Amino acid sequence: MWTILVTLLLAAEAHGCGQPTYSPLTRVANGEDAIPYSWPWQVSLQYQRGDGYAHYCGGTLIAPNWVMTAAHGIVKGFQYRVVLGEYDLIRAEGPEQHIPVNPGDIFVHPGWNESCVPCGNDIALIKLPHSAELNDKVQLGCIPPSGKALQNVYPCYISGWGSLYFGGPVLDKLQQALLPTVDYEHCSRLDWWGLTVKETMICAGWGYRAGCSGDSGGPLNCQASDGRWYVHGVTSFVCGCGCDTLKKPTVFTRVSAFNSWIEETMATH
Repeated sequence: MWTILVTLLLAAEAHGCGQPTYSPLTRVANGEDAIPYSWPWQVSLQYQRGDGYAHYCGGTLIAPNWVMTAAHGIVKGFQYRVVLGEYDLIRAEGPEQHIPVNPGDIFVHPGWNESCVPCGNDIALIKLPHSAELNDKVQLGCIPPSGKALQNVYPCYISGWGSLYFGGPVLDKLQQALLPTVDYEHCSRLDWWGLTVKETMICAGWGYRAGCSGDSGGPLNCQASDGRWYVHGVTSFVCGCGCDTLKKPTVFTRVSAFNSWIEETMATH
């Protein structure tokens, strides 16, 4: 396990983990088009549909040959591919890297229950058959330290191609939205998510904006004092009564609660 940790740290330093070439914050974006390639670790996980592929959920490139996503985005029998360097889903813009996924290289957390998304453990890893080509448009996302929890109302950004309303179509261009975090004390109140939310999750949004259909599996990006962006959350679920329902913020799998599983999975496969 120590070997894989050293490898990840060396890769992060060599390729600028969490330091996008194109700043995502040159203008304030709240549910608007993201600046192209400003979230270079963002993944489009696509499934085969007919003769082509369609976006199914998001993900994060955390090592040159590893992607982190949501367990609920893995459907038995689907043939997937990972697309890196993606911005506009309906246009071939040049930087895209299309990497097919071998079904045997998908690792869902053993505690995941597909019949109970709010039960937690909504996280999965995908080992790519070959390493991604890292460049100014495809880079690694940083994993936060084990156990790291963010303070209340910490400014984070969700990114993805999710729809503007529950059940709507995915959008063509990558979106980003400011989602301030909601600490466990607030989010677990009975008039909020109550017992549904667990300490292995992060709530974010406060009802201003939210993740929605198509954002699942994608990152919650939070900038640290060292200037790097860390992926603190994997988009998990929203309220079935609407994506931006008051007191029902978007719920993410808290990545820092799963460091040991991530490290062990990568080390043994």
